[in-house]
Amino acid sequence: MRTPIQINGFTNEMLDWKAWLDVVDCDNATPDQIEVLELSHPQAKSSDYYLVLAHQPDILRQRSDAYNAIMYAPGGLSRADRELGALTVSRINGCVYCCSVHAQRYEQMAKRADTVAQVFDNPYTAGADDREEAIVQFSIKLTESPDDIGPQDMAALKEAGLTEAEILDLLYASSIFAWANRLMMNLGEAVHRRK
Repeated sequence: MRTPIQINGFTNEMLDWKAWLDVVDCDNATPDQIEVLELSHPQAKSSDYYLVLAHQPDILRQRSDAYNAIMYAPGGLSRADRELGALTVSRINGCVYCCSVHAQRYEQMAKRADTVAQVFDNPYTAGADDREEAIVQFSIKLTESPDDIGPQDMAALKEAGLTEAEILDLLYASSIFAWANRLMMNLGEAVHRRK
C-alpha cells in the first residue's frame, strides 16, 4: 500500500480538479467533441479538465496528440524519468494537481517514493542518485531560466548517463509542463477527494 506524502502543500494522494469555466455537457456535445474526448484520455468524459478544453476540440486534439507522444512514446527516456521531469516542473510552478498525478505515476514506474518526498520538500536538493539529480536540476533550470540552458547542461546530463535521445525526451517532457501547469492552474483548481 502506498504511503501518503503531504509536504509543503503538495501530495501524492488522488485529487480532483474543478473547472472555473463551464464544462461541455456530454449529453449535448457535438460528435467532434465526443470523438476528441474519447481519444484524449480514458476518463476524459468525467474530467472537468478535458470537458472544459473540449469547447475547442481541435486544440484539445492537438494537445492530447502532443502530450501522449511526449509522455508515452516507446524508447528513449524511461517513463519514470519523464515523470520525474514533469513532477519537478510542476513543483517549481506550484501546480498541486499535476504534482499529485505525476508523483503517483513516478511511484508506479520507479517502485519507490523517496524522490517524490524530496521534490516536495526541496526540489533543489532532490534526487536519489546522480542521474535523478541531473534530471531534477535540468528540469528546474529549464523552468526558471530557459534562456540560460546551454551546452554545459547537455554535458551534465551526458555525464549523468543520459543519451542524446534521452536528453531530447527529457526536454520535451519538462517543456510541455510549462503549458500543462498553466492550463491546470488558470482554468480551475485542485480539490481534495471526499473520504
